[in-house]
Amino acid sequence: MAVAEHGGSLPRLPHLSDATLRDSAHMAGVEFGPKDAAVIADLLVKTGIELVEVGMVSGPGSKDADLVLATHEAVGPERSMTLVVVRDRQQVAKALDEAERLGVRHIMYSIPTSEQHAKLKLGSPSAKFLQTLARSAITQAKERGFHVTFSGEDGARTPRERLVPYVTAGFEAGADRFRLAETVAYLSPWQMEEVIADLTAIDGSEIEIHSHNMLGMAVANSLAAVRAGAQWISATVGGIGERGGNAPLAELLTSLRVIHGDTRFDLSHLTELSRVALKGAGLGDSFQSGPTTPHAFAYELPGQLTHPEAYETLPAELVGNARELRVRTRLTPALVKWALAESGVSVDIDAFTPWLIERQERDGGPLLDRDTIRKAAIDFQAA
Repeated sequence: MAVAEHGGSLPRLPHLSDATLRDSAHMAGVEFGPKDAAVIADLLVKTGIELVEVGMVSGPGSKDADLVLATHEAVGPERSMTLVVVRDRQQVAKALDEAERLGVRHIMYSIPTSEQHAKLKLGSPSAKFLQTLARSAITQAKERGFHVTFSGEDGARTPRERLVPYVTAGFEAGADRFRLAETVAYLSPWQMEEVIADLTAIDGSEIEIHSHNMLGMAVANSLAAVRAGAQWISATVGGIGERGGNAPLAELLTSLRVIHGDTRFDLSHLTELSRVALKGAGLGDSFQSGPTTPHAFAYELPGQLTHPEAYETLPAELVGNARELRVRTRLTPALVKWALAESGVSVDIDAFTPWLIERQERDGGPLLDRDTIRKAAIDFQAA
């Protein structure tokens, strides 16, 4: 069947990046090991994925160093990209030092653009401050020779009058690519086309879409973004990821094949990829997207639990679900404090947290939720 008779043509066939070893790896309770990372990265490249996003660095001593190094060994640093957290100029410099130490060539800056996320993470909702911070971070990275993608974290909820000047400033500072992050599923495909069209109209822009699947439209929104001129799509194996999951790679690639006649990718690796990723993530045999799953409103960062409105377009209670903590080794006193709130269990959190971390390490990092942390606190009292 001719492409024009079925799905119509796209302005261009998109490049694909995969964020399984970054976004999925930071889903609450999910922690891939270096062996999993090497296998997943190798299969992604064999499938035809151009860029494997792996790990996150915010300063020295990155917990994701082993994942990054394993991916570099498997597919090379030129096929890898690592997220760098942006909070202030000094912090960025330390993070870039760490990226250089790990041999990273491609970085993706995580910069919150909505007023809500900027106030929460940067301490200021100011659009001027946001642009200044992005310009500084991009300039620092380009001076060191990095290929730079900069993001609009929570970009889908960022108004046009705030988003377009920010993206324009980033490209003027020398960035190579902009990623619109639909951090919180929010847009319909026709709304996505409007947002992306505003961005592709910027001189010299190269745009990527990173969509989440809480509303079940991540693939549709990704293809809509390409129709509007986006050149890149970010996906994950099995759609694994935070907040209802991400654009699922298999569904995306098969949609490109069936609807748009795209035969560039070797789809024969997709089933093995899903098996390895789901096993490594500890998610059993399948991953379900959407708002009714146990992981849809599960978090492992204190800010996500104390400010859930910044990460949710609909509350868990609306669909009969519940907000939950899921963590393995990324335990902090703030998470413990949240878990023990209103439990009636009183312990010294500063003493209990290292005790629990030590027990986690001894037991191989089993999954912890609010109830298991409360039970552990009772064990600590009795110890």
